[in-house]
Amino acid sequence: MIQNQIKTRTGVILAAGFGSRLAGTVKETSLKPLTPVAGVPLIFRTIRSLEVAGCSKIVIVLGYAYNEIKSDIENAYDGATPIVFVKNENYKLSNGISVLTASSEIATDEFVLTMADHILSDEMMGLAATHQPTKDGATLLVDFKIDSIFDMDDATKVYEEGGLIKRIGKTIQGYNCIDTGVFICTKALIGEIEKVFKVKGDASLSDGVQSLSSINKMAILDIKDAFWQDVDTPEMLAYAEKQLAK
Repeated sequence: MIQNQIKTRTGVILAAGFGSRLAGTVKETSLKPLTPVAGVPLIFRTIRSLEVAGCSKIVIVLGYAYNEIKSDIENAYDGATPIVFVKNENYKLSNGISVLTASSEIATDEFVLTMADHILSDEMMGLAATHQPTKDGATLLVDFKIDSIFDMDDATKVYEEGGLIKRIGKTIQGYNCIDTGVFICTKALIGEIEKVFKVKGDASLSDGVQSLSSINKMAILDIKDAFWQDVDTPEMLAYAEKQLAK
């Protein structure tokens, strides 16, 4: 039964932002999703990771430099997974808007959501492939190896209790694990983001997570010893390449 569910999952990649902190790091491109890490552009690493997680379709949300990034992916991708591109016209707003932009292309009850600037090990995505979120809820893959985090200032912190998220944010106090940027979701997460957007005119992914956590519907999945790395800055890129070389 689980295998059937895996085959019908949609993968969603958020890649709409400017990526300004990484711009100019490599000579090949100034665009973050196309930035190579150990020879492979970030976006292609993410596509493969969602394939490992069992996604049968991938939705890529673009905004800044939409045409250039879309064209590059279309010309270079030689895999078998169908890829759909959607444009977030409001990419200057928070990343929750990209989730809402993708919603019309998510035909499955469950989807796997991640960012274009994360390197995710096969071990980690294998955990995502076999995990099922609670009904009307979602699950965030988290890392309890806090001492191994390269840039704690940039990390999104999580406080979990009893397998459920209680608080999430970059500046929260009393956290006990770190957000890896991979979510196994039901459409309830989209609904919570929509609620925040209607009130504030903007919404982040963390807003949706916090809303689900307030009704005990936001779970965590420990990645244990699996490797991952956010690639937001030149320093993170260099660190990621060193880790991959191992």
